[in-house]
Amino acid sequence: MKTRFLTTIFACLFITSAFSQTELNKYKYVIVSKKFDFLKSANQYQLNDLSKFLLNKYGFIALIEGESYPEDLSRNRCLALDADVLKEPGMFKTKLKVELTDCNDRLIYTSGIGESREKEYQKSYVEATRAAFASFENLGYKYEPKAGSVVASAPEVTATSNASSEIDKLKEEIKSLKEEKAVEVVEERIAPVNNPVTITESVNTGVLYAQAIKNGFQLVDSSPKVLYRMHNTQLSDVFLVENKSAIIFKKDNKWFIEHHENGALKLEVLNIKF
Repeated sequence: MKTRFLTTIFACLFITSAFSQTELNKYKYVIVSKKFDFLKSANQYQLNDLSKFLLNKYGFIALIEGESYPEDLSRNRCLALDADVLKEPGMFKTKLKVELTDCNDRLIYTSGIGESREKEYQKSYVEATRAAFASFENLGYKYEPKAGSVVASAPEVTATSNASSEIDKLKEEIKSLKEEKAVEVVEERIAPVNNPVTITESVNTGVLYAQAIKNGFQLVDSSPKVLYRMHNTQLSDVFLVENKSAIIFKKDNKWFIEHHENGALKLEVLNIKF
């Protein structure tokens, strides 16, 4: 009876490990939080740098949140998992675990609990962090890109005939604009003196992730739900919005969408991450 019980436990652990490995292999990068919640400052005791080092050691391409990202990650944030180290309750021990979540905050992997009995904070946190990351050693992680897919969990989108007509119309309207003055000219055209533009926060208060599609990007929220599909123009940082009389453009490191609403022109701020 005892042997059968142990066999069942080991089988469950094997299946869980295999599932975790399959899930992890879908992601190319891991972004380590620049500050863990249980610490007072960013990279205190060098735990964030240590986490990045250990992830790289076990085969991942690890980055610290906020540093320069590779081009493919900048275009598709869902290529990466987010890594966070969490503190568990313990009276006489320091207990830490590692969690990996995807771009939609879905939990993908949780490490074992790393423990330390050291009394000095730096020594105990470092020891417990290393112990928690030891769970990664036998995962056998290896990135396996999805064949024929550029964007994770999102089908390739092509413009409909109506969208193409709208795009052609808008292209004609901005064709004469000079590239270096694109944003200024657009604002002059949408903000006449007798009809000022209303500037509001975006109706989507969360982050919109830009995912590459044919001839541009689509913007999705954390659901994930596609809110806008925008297509390239000959102008830098100016895009045409599919199926809408609207454009999305960048000025002063902020992204805006200009569109018609109830017969009036509106300018809204968008929080876009590429």
